[in-house]
Amino acid sequence: MASNKAKHTVVLLGVGHTNAHVLRMWKMHPISDANLVCVSNFPVASYSGMMPGVLAGQYPTEAMEIDLVRLCRSADARLVLGEVSGLDVEKQELLFENRPPLRFDQLSIGIGSVPTFEGVEVTSHDSLLAIKPMQTFLERLENRLDQFDKKHNIRIAVVGGGIGSIETAFCLKKKLLTEGRSHEISLVTRSSRIGKGLASSTQKLIEDQLAAKEIDLITDRSVIEINSDSIRLGTQKLIDADMVIWGTGAVAPKLLESLPLEKDERGFLATKPTLQSLTSNAIYAVGDSGTIIGNETDKAGVFAVRQGPILWQNILNQIDGDRRLAPYEPQLDYLKLINTADGKSIAQRKGRGHYAKWCWWLKDRIDKKFMEMYQDYTPMPMEDMPVDTESLMRCLGCGGKIGGQILSAVLEELEVPKHEDVRIGLEEPDDAAVIRTPGKEISITTDFFASPLDDPYLTGRIAVLNSASDCFVMGAQPNAALAIVQLPMVHSRQQLQIMRELMTGSVEELARMGATIVGGHSIEGPRLLAGFTVMGNQIADLKTKGQLATGDLLILSKPIGSGVLLAAWMQCALEGKYFQPLVNSMLLSNQIALQLATRSDITAMTDVTGFGLAGHLKEMLIASNKSAKLDLSSIPLLPGCQEMLDQNIESTLAPDNRINLASIGFTGIDIGDRRVASLFDPQTGGGLLFGVKANAADEVLGFMNDGGFEQACVIGEVVDSADTGSSIAL
Repeated sequence: MASNKAKHTVVLLGVGHTNAHVLRMWKMHPISDANLVCVSNFPVASYSGMMPGVLAGQYPTEAMEIDLVRLCRSADARLVLGEVSGLDVEKQELLFENRPPLRFDQLSIGIGSVPTFEGVEVTSHDSLLAIKPMQTFLERLENRLDQFDKKHNIRIAVVGGGIGSIETAFCLKKKLLTEGRSHEISLVTRSSRIGKGLASSTQKLIEDQLAAKEIDLITDRSVIEINSDSIRLGTQKLIDADMVIWGTGAVAPKLLESLPLEKDERGFLATKPTLQSLTSNAIYAVGDSGTIIGNETDKAGVFAVRQGPILWQNILNQIDGDRRLAPYEPQLDYLKLINTADGKSIAQRKGRGHYAKWCWWLKDRIDKKFMEMYQDYTPMPMEDMPVDTESLMRCLGCGGKIGGQILSAVLEELEVPKHEDVRIGLEEPDDAAVIRTPGKEISITTDFFASPLDDPYLTGRIAVLNSASDCFVMGAQPNAALAIVQLPMVHSRQQLQIMRELMTGSVEELARMGATIVGGHSIEGPRLLAGFTVMGNQIADLKTKGQLATGDLLILSKPIGSGVLLAAWMQCALEGKYFQPLVNSMLLSNQIALQLATRSDITAMTDVTGFGLAGHLKEMLIASNKSAKLDLSSIPLLPGCQEMLDQNIESTLAPDNRINLASIGFTGIDIGDRRVASLFDPQTGGGLLFGVKANAADEVLGFMNDGGFEQACVIGEVVDSADTGSSIAL
């Protein structure tokens, strides 16, 4: 969310073959007067051409994946992970199920197609595996296979006669043979011959190879019913099937039905040759999602790939105000390649079929070359960045906190006047101040940070939870909040969008905790900053940091590692599979602390934020005049944290957090050892750290697990301090 003066917003809904080209070109030649936003249901995009090869064990899973988290970050494009629910054509807004609308100047819709179940009665979904969404197919397949012993003769029906289904049958056969699984595979198509539209010579090669590999081919038969252990054909014949892999012809996804745009007879979006919707020139429909009226083509990836340059050029022309847009002219014929999973492939070129090693070599070369274009996650050249490089490399979120030693040094110099209404303030600082008022006490705290992500909606939610957490651990129920916002110096239209998303997310989280926003202050600056001053009524006894007792067990409610993962995200190194677990952890509210605060078996409590687990434990130990023994192996880490640490990635605040521990003994492992690096990682949206009487630990852990903190665990115990003072032993 750094500063720029871009006026336009280009939105890509779905990052399939066509839209991926725009993202790639954006990284190479970003448009100075526009921002790019990619919207997807998944953090990765899967390339259909290589999925069968992954299934056969010819490639690792990563070979078929475009990591959208890393690619968007490297291209300085924003990625929104969410479910789209509709479209307001007049306002030019994309609508979501659970977040604010997203305004666009140009929108390209490329969400593909789905297999049809028309005329099919599904009495049980137990055996059914649709190939799409492809991002989850392999995982769903493995889960289904795991339900059967390897000696069980698993019966599989692959339904569909297109190239994708044919390749799936061949490659699944290879996988099952490699794993030593007893199996039977049938390939079922309603067409009279397999591979409708292919040349007769190509169809004959496919039929011969299916027979050679003992894959039963059933043609001219429709599936009318899917049961838990069988399928019924149109002839009423039952075929035993423990697994039904569905890869039938393409139909429009349900989302397209809800969009107020003109469609063809199958429900796909109707477009001009320029790929623009017949309804709005600001909207494109590409790949399988669109149909050029009067020049219809098969729903095949090769057409989507070749639409990419046309879409990119037309987006450029529209932003430049050039009304001369290029038409897409589909090719009349194209190379078709079918992976047979035996070191060869079947190819159709110029109407003739071939089956040879050179066909596999060609397919492998084409697929790898295609994927290489989209798996370069090298960050955008620094000279193209909109702000100075030094500020870009500083960690944000709670990783942007000032080192603890600086804050302590300044506070020691100040002569802060006392006030009779202050029960807890700077004399014995805790997570929040506690103020006496007539008839009650209130907690008050403030927190803000530079946005750690490029999503204002998520930033607003995380900022509220982060700010309110200090009230929760003090046993105070938040009731009011003041917003602190610095908007980046961007075009006013962009500022409006940022503020709308930020405050929507903020108000949602405040409402969930029973609080409301009552005011605040906003300014302009180099980047997005967000935070809140939160006030709450004391409803439970204070569980201050200084109440740890010898023999207490230390419980940590959440995995740690958000600091290093956010640092990796900034460096385009965070893999997409690690992104959502990170976000989910930061969005898990610490409100459960209010219930913990009412328990007599909980002694002291804090939350783990910018100073890291070791730094916040140090505060508790010094305040309690105690020491601690930690079991390093029991401390849970967020997925990907250790991997990033092993790559020597860490937050810019981590070195200061190590220095912050200099005033306390640290024994067992050297403070600079990589094995303890996670202890100094600053946490954004971190969890709770609290002491519990040993005899109540199991009950409390059960309570935490039931409350959504499934990884809450005991990480150590409190012991008496030696004469040298508090210490942490590993």
